[in-house]
Amino acid sequence: MEPRFFTLAKIGGQPLLAARGHFATKNSHINYFIDVTAQKYSLKGAEAVAHRLCEKVKGRFPVDSVLCMDGTSVIGTCLAKELTKAGGRSLSEGSNIYIVKGELDSGGKLIFRDNARFMLEGKHVLILACSMTTGKTALLGRQSVEYYGGRVVGAAAIYAALDNVEGLPVVSLFDTNTIPDYVSYSPSECPMCKHGEPVDAVVNTFGYSKI
Repeated sequence: MEPRFFTLAKIGGQPLLAARGHFATKNSHINYFIDVTAQKYSLKGAEAVAHRLCEKVKGRFPVDSVLCMDGTSVIGTCLAKELTKAGGRSLSEGSNIYIVKGELDSGGKLIFRDNARFMLEGKHVLILACSMTTGKTALLGRQSVEYYGGRVVGAAAIYAALDNVEGLPVVSLFDTNTIPDYVSYSPSECPMCKHGEPVDAVVNTFGYSKI
């Protein structure tokens, strides 16, 4: 069944779409899917997200590297540009911020090649994701960054259902105040499944596939 999308907000003139239903992710079942395609893959959308996230990050965390999860490299590049602008009162003003993307090994761990280690070792790292609901993406990133000698100072997302992950602060443009009835369940405890409600779509970092 095709999800019924509505416009949650407009960011830089680009609609941020959401749909209510029964959606399955790798780690959980959720009752809302937020489609960030326009924000991840259009320059105007990415710039607008970056500008707003910069306001939440610039005076709070020093950032040397942005670890881009969920395909957020365009947003991460725009965010680095915003954070390094002169006169912006950013803790990273005038510095050189690295845009980092890891790869998953066969065991599901996030790894970096030897030539990329210098972008993490001894660096203040901000984890960037599209959304954070269970916190597992942030924890995966932090585990990897710390292994390579970096320090994760915080996490940022377009949407977050939590404001910290095991003590790691999370900033976002939208949260549960925007969608008060947003919930996330472990697959084994999902009440929608127990009530026989079919899954509308399987979702991951690339988008959704309807069932």
